[in-house]
Amino acid sequence: MNIGAWPVSTLAFVFWGCELIPIVSFVGKSNVGKTTFLVRVVAELKRRGYRVATLKHDTHGFQLDKPGKDTWRLAEAGSDAVLISSPDKLALIAGTDHDLTPDEIEATLNLDADILITEGYKRGDKPKVEVSRREKGSELLCREDELLALATDQPYPLNVPQFGLDDAAGVVDVLVEKVIEPARGRRAEVLVNGKPLPLKPFVAEMFLGAVEGMLDALRDTEGAREVTIRLRLR
Repeated sequence: MNIGAWPVSTLAFVFWGCELIPIVSFVGKSNVGKTTFLVRVVAELKRRGYRVATLKHDTHGFQLDKPGKDTWRLAEAGSDAVLISSPDKLALIAGTDHDLTPDEIEATLNLDADILITEGYKRGDKPKVEVSRREKGSELLCREDELLALATDQPYPLNVPQFGLDDAAGVVDVLVEKVIEPARGRRAEVLVNGKPLPLKPFVAEMFLGAVEGMLDALRDTEGAREVTIRLRLR
């Protein structure tokens, strides 16, 4: 199943008054210290006032709802999606028919963040920060043209910013300069069946202009930051 709430034959138009969330993947060999370094990066981004979403990619699968619990029983009964809510958090448990990409997950959940950082997706198409440690070998997982930065305790002859394993602030400087700040601005995205459709700049601007004109004619739209329009085709 698709974890989105809309059927397959839909179009979704998402218009941002401020930003489209950029995605960066942190990758590295097993037990190299990716999570430890990523925790420091997230803390530094939050210290600077940015909103951060993180995504852990587990290719081996995981169990979130334990057998016997209410959420497990509801899923076993056939519920396509189970949500559990409390005063301080909300969780969604849903099956999928394929390994969702970061773009599909971000589009489905409509995250309110300045950046989505994934741990994993080393074969994905997003810019990457690789964590490398001498004791785990010197061979990198990524090509030079895929890398935004390296966090490492050994030098590499690459034209890529390189930082020590304790220098999360240096990596955050790169993320802010190369990823977060350039993403700010008026943007439009069209999703077809939950997947982003590439838009040429003039087409995106056409959509933005049409929606802004429409908002001017409606009440209670002043200061709108993001507008989502969903159309069911069949």
